[in-house]
Amino acid sequence: MSQSGFTLWFTGLSGSGKSTLATYLQPILEQRGKRVEILDGDEVRENLSKGLGFSKEDRDTNIRRIGFVANLLARNGVVAMTAAISPYREIRDEIRGRSQAPFVEVYVEAPLDVVEERDTKGLYKKARAGIIKNFTGVSDPYEEPLKAEVVVHTGKEDIAASAKRILAYLESKGLA
Repeated sequence: MSQSGFTLWFTGLSGSGKSTLATYLQPILEQRGKRVEILDGDEVRENLSKGLGFSKEDRDTNIRRIGFVANLLARNGVVAMTAAISPYREIRDEIRGRSQAPFVEVYVEAPLDVVEERDTKGLYKKARAGIIKNFTGVSDPYEEPLKAEVVVHTGKEDIAASAKRILAYLESKGLA
């Protein structure tokens, strides 16, 4: 089966719903005949970026690795969905610029109070207590995308509504 691959790059704060959206969309895209891989930030850190910390340099290295793998998959006909915070705009733009297949940035926007309320791992609480250093949104910046192809507001809309907006964009570009 021949297919055009692309990268669907989810970015947003921890707890905004990046992985949830990717997991929700995967079977929908597969039912449409797409081969799909999810590059989850936590899983990549464990398996591809083990030993990296959370300094800006280490975060950039981690995101570049995710971008490299996403590009390999996408240029070989796979839909590569990434679900990593990817807090720095410059690195996201760099990855976009290197992409050899369509690149769709999805900003999964949710206010800090909403993601803190959803925080099942207690990460925000630990960051606020100073236990976790360099935590995005608390003690480290998150730079919102300036030109994301799709913006979903997971603090205001349910997963189905966010997914519908993403699918509508993909359909409008002939990707899904």
